[in-house]
Amino acid sequence: MDERIENCDADPCGAPHLTGHTVDRSESAVALLAAIVENSDDAIISKSLDGVILSWNRGAQSLFHYTPEEAIGQPITLLIPEERLHEEAEILNRIRHGERVEHFQTQRRQKSGSLVEISLTVSPVRDQDGRIIGASKIARDITAIKRAEHQKDLLLREMNHRVKNLFAVVTGLLSISRHTAGDMDELADVLRERILALARAHELTLPDMSNAAAGEVGTTLFSLLRAIFEPHTLGGNPRLAISGTDVPLRSSALTSLALLLHEFATNAAKYGALLRPDGHVVAHATIRDETVVLDWTEVGGPLVTKPQQEGFGSLLERGTVQGLDGTITRNWAAAGIAIELRIPLCNIISEAAGLE
Repeated sequence: MDERIENCDADPCGAPHLTGHTVDRSESAVALLAAIVENSDDAIISKSLDGVILSWNRGAQSLFHYTPEEAIGQPITLLIPEERLHEEAEILNRIRHGERVEHFQTQRRQKSGSLVEISLTVSPVRDQDGRIIGASKIARDITAIKRAEHQKDLLLREMNHRVKNLFAVVTGLLSISRHTAGDMDELADVLRERILALARAHELTLPDMSNAAAGEVGTTLFSLLRAIFEPHTLGGNPRLAISGTDVPLRSSALTSLALLLHEFATNAAKYGALLRPDGHVVAHATIRDETVVLDWTEVGGPLVTKPQQEGFGSLLERGTVQGLDGTITRNWAAAGIAIELRIPLCNIISEAAGLE
């Protein structure tokens, strides 16, 4: 017998039928595919056209926290929030028509009830005759991607907000400076100095990320306030009266606190006391019950009223102060706004400091 077809059977017409090694290779391929599916980091699930879970790999258990014993035989709606149940009906309808659903971003529910952001791909499963008998789902956790997109959106909104604020503050500086300058040359010099000071104060809210120790040495609450108010100085008058207890700041809190106080000063320049040449701010800091309390009072500005709508600046303030585990209370007095800022001492004080 020819050794090349030793493991083949021949039909009456002489055509060989592969057996033995071919069957072994087929079984090996199936086993390899099963191993790939089982050990995939992605959740790979199969379900019937009635939406019943038929298979459940380790990735599915890792993502949704159900064991195979808990999931197989259960309806796929086990994973779907009530407000998204319509998605499953639409997906099954497309599968019955032989369509494939690719990279559909949605939310699914874990065993604990928590929602997880996923990218979902669903494909029809066919039998040997080509009939659609079910669907396979591949779900990938995209929580980190969504979080990054959210952070990027917040950053863009913050940048837009800051740019608008800078234009508003520069306009205010121009208006105030022209009343104190004797001629155009003096006005140009004054504006140049104040805009440079504004740039230095603005840098406090965007520290050099390559220098992790920036702001660690010699930075206190009072020095931070003075730096932020430097652009608003008029004729040697800092327009800021500081009293009370100074606090050395830790570097990890400097950016957040600078951003917060810069927002206070910007609002004062746009709408409050710093809008007028004779207006000023009184800042008094105390430590009460292991909490730094900063009382910010605006004097000599126009009449103020509480805004009807909350802008992005207010959202930025709230998010920043919550990050410091603090609170902001405002008193919208007609004579000038009064703000009380409270932050736990341990969240802002420099670790090297030793207050008595």
